[in-house]
Amino acid sequence: MQREVGSCPLAPSVRSRLIAAGFHTVQDVVEVTASELAREAGISEDSAVKVLQILRPENQRGSSTAQKHTALALLEEEQAQASIITFCSALDESLGGGVPLSKVTEICGPPGVGKTHLCMQLAVDVQIPECFGGVDGETMYIDTENSLLVERLVDVANACVLHCSLITQAHQQDDQKIAMQRFTLNHILSHIHYVNCHSYAELLAQMLVLPDFIAQHSKIKLVIIDSIAFPFRHSFDDLSLRTRLLNMLAQQLIHIANQHKLAVCSFIQGTKPERRHCTV
Repeated sequence: MQREVGSCPLAPSVRSRLIAAGFHTVQDVVEVTASELAREAGISEDSAVKVLQILRPENQRGSSTAQKHTALALLEEEQAQASIITFCSALDESLGGGVPLSKVTEICGPPGVGKTHLCMQLAVDVQIPECFGGVDGETMYIDTENSLLVERLVDVANACVLHCSLITQAHQQDDQKIAMQRFTLNHILSHIHYVNCHSYAELLAQMLVLPDFIAQHSKIKLVIIDSIAFPFRHSFDDLSLRTRLLNMLAQQLIHIANQHKLAVCSFIQGTKPERRHCTV
């Protein structure tokens, strides 16, 4: 059902002119150009541009809610989704072929078990060229614990480049030789977008701007948060509010993963149970 122009957030004088000119629904308005709208509705071209800027997102939201899918289509879409391989057969097998795109993967573990190392490994692995079985993407790395060590990241990247080079030498395929010309240490490091969030407020703010950043960097196929719960552990007395904010973040990440067809890896540090309650 199309939204009526009279219910849109426009100036009353503009709304009345649009309706009088025959523009009764949002769809009627967005199908014309700004100059046509200005001429037919008797408004300035600047006003017409502002009207289209407001109503075109409204039309997209309205059309997206009307989309329907069959269960078979959803199954086929699920089966067609690629995964981020790690070249670690045990890990890839346990994940069903790698870290899946369009999903949120939550990884938990005690301190010192290697979660941050896995973050760096995935940040590199998402860039593996398609001819090697990768997705040839980029990484958005959100660090809340200030735990990323560039020296270790360089070691991981060099190891991945070396592994792909050995595969190329063994198979002698032209597409792999071409891919290795750009799959270098500098290329890998330059496609890891890094943000350091020092508080839960900064993390929440980053979540608000993340969709726009991903839209500007369409090759991002992995979002890493290490760790999502850390900023909420300190100076946060309202436990119910903390729970609501974490649930809100989870919903935002699920939406981002589905909308942009990328993988989200959320890392959480577990703690020891304390008086029958387990904290995270």
